[in-house]
Amino acid sequence: MFEFQQYLGFILFLTILTMGFWLMFFLVGFVQYWIGGSLWELYKEKRAKKQEQSN
Repeated sequence: MFEFQQYLGFILFLTILTMGFWLMFFLVGFVQYWIGGSLWELYKEKRAKKQEQSN
């Protein structure tokens, strides 16, 4: 019916699929954090420059 090598191939496929999913999940979270932080820093710089010009 099924041989052991076919089970190993299926397990390898599931392992690679799962690792890819969690890597994508981690990278999406990290990229959102990175973009949010850079936008926040840009906002703080613009706000400081505006306060400096008004004084």
